[in-house]
Amino acid sequence: MIAGPVAVYLALGPVDLRGAFDQLAAVTRKVLSLDPASGALFLFLNRRRNRLKALWWDRNGYTLLYKRLAKGTFPLPTVEEADGACLEISAEDFARLLSGLPIGEPRRIVH
Repeated sequence: MIAGPVAVYLALGPVDLRGAFDQLAAVTRKVLSLDPASGALFLFLNRRRNRLKALWWDRNGYTLLYKRLAKGTFPLPTVEEADGACLEISAEDFARLLSGLPIGEPRRIVH
């Protein structure tokens, strides 16, 4: 269970979601240049944006959350996409995203 405030990062580029923990941790390190064991929540979308995987490290291992929309796509805020970039979003925006609702402006763009 996630306790307390947690940073939430949404990768801008599409990710092959067939992989699991190690692949998403590698994408976090190599593409996003962030530490997957930092305790932050990392969100990844497939190319069609109808599937989302979330990776989170708690004290002794990774947790993986997978969501597939029955119809429609996960809406993203309008930002210029850049390789290796991600958005820091609020926990409230993460909840909205999981519901298929548009999210607000990102807290910041991370390169």
